[in-house]
Amino acid sequence: MNSRKSIILASAALILMTSLSSCELVTGIFKGGMYFGIALVVIVIALIIWLVSRIGKR
Repeated sequence: MNSRKSIILASAALILMTSLSSCELVTGIFKGGMYFGIALVVIVIALIIWLVSRIGKR
């Protein structure tokens, strides 16, 4: 019974290792970081434009 459990666990681990590639994970992380960085730059530029327009009105 114990050997059967270890065979099932080993099979599940093998399936997970082959289906979940670490390269895909890293690619997803970098894509998420890229989109977050782009959004952050757009927000900062909009904030700078808003501040300059507020100062210019005085």
